[in-house]
Amino acid sequence: MSFEEIASIKVDADNARVYEHGWQSWSPSGTYPVDIRASYRPARAVSQIHSYRPERPGPETGFQAEGLLVVDPGNGDAVTVFAVESPGDVPSIRAALLDGHLLVSSNGPVSATPAASIEAGLADWADRYVAQVGVAPLRAAPTGWCSWYHYFTNVTEADILENVAAIDQLDLPIEVIQIDDGWEAEIGDWLTLSGRFASLSDLTARIRDTGRRTGIWVAPFLVGGRSELRRDHPDWLIQGVSAGHNWDQDLYGLDLTHPGAQDYVRRTFTMLREVGIDYFKIDFIYAGALVGPRQVDTDPLAVFRSGVQLIRETIGPDAYLLGCGAPILPSVGLFDALRVSADVAPYYAPLDGDPAQPSQLGATFSTVGRAFQHGRLWVNDPDCIVARPAIERREEWAEVVERYGGLRISSDRTADLDDWGMATTRRLLETTPPPAPFA
Repeated sequence: MSFEEIASIKVDADNARVYEHGWQSWSPSGTYPVDIRASYRPARAVSQIHSYRPERPGPETGFQAEGLLVVDPGNGDAVTVFAVESPGDVPSIRAALLDGHLLVSSNGPVSATPAASIEAGLADWADRYVAQVGVAPLRAAPTGWCSWYHYFTNVTEADILENVAAIDQLDLPIEVIQIDDGWEAEIGDWLTLSGRFASLSDLTARIRDTGRRTGIWVAPFLVGGRSELRRDHPDWLIQGVSAGHNWDQDLYGLDLTHPGAQDYVRRTFTMLREVGIDYFKIDFIYAGALVGPRQVDTDPLAVFRSGVQLIRETIGPDAYLLGCGAPILPSVGLFDALRVSADVAPYYAPLDGDPAQPSQLGATFSTVGRAFQHGRLWVNDPDCIVARPAIERREEWAEVVERYGGLRISSDRTADLDDWGMATTRRLLETTPPPAPFA
């Protein structure tokens, strides 16, 4: 689909700004000066798959937004919001500075709406979009503890129980204990435990005995190259397209149009519900919207939505559903909460310079840039509270979570928190905001 010019806006190059909305949770989203060479781009080819829009790389210069771009000309003229107004395809919108004008083009239908400011324009657009999609009343988010940012994939059942005991002893206001990546045998083999876990049902029972709920991390649309699923059911995978590379293995997308794959998703989440889990973080779900040669006649975004809806039907309406690595606009109306930024990290700057990769810089950029979505589209997840002494610039990240964190989940080993870290974690957990737009 080719790009057609839809506007030429006279701008003050010293003061004009462009808001660019990225494709999925980890894609950078925020406001830039108009005269930069280009907005953020992936530093590595695999990041185009993992963190940007796989099939539509951005131009070498200028901007590329996915479904939503806002221009403040910086000269006193009105701000303009260029956006898709109803669910369906999400066009890419480009903007390039040329001879004092910002040339805006799109490869699909978008509206152009005046606004008083970038922030007001984003809020007004979100209200209109929600009215079109239909979003159920938002539920208050539970507080939680997550194993990821201390134990990563090496988490054990003993690690979970150690922290449950500490949380109980300290009387921290934590409702959900989220078991993150590392409980499963392989990426894609969700019905088999890793050797570090003996029984999910016994573990959830012990968590329940403390008056808390159990949550779990799953990447349901992703299949690892080492998995038994790939070996035994290669026909369940999206053929001819990569889902990236991570965990030291090639990754594949699950073909959600295949009845066998659909049944596997259903069996996975049925099992997890039966062992007592009622909080689900589903991650890397961009893989459900990949398009291979066999899917050319399908609508990948409709397929993606059907996959999430299958999970929701299986876990039931009472379970809490958090999405991550998710195409943003196609996810509206599907989730209780959604990650709106890159992963946070123990370090401030991204290691490869790409703010779609883990870092406090990248997490902050998009958490601020998508703040308008909280309380309108879902509860915003800015990623976890990390407050132990080993966290670089931890005070700054705590301020971001305090101002913009709708979902508040601690992810330190509780025993590693010093006095400041414990006090800050407790305060942030005690002051979780309601599922209403930030003031």
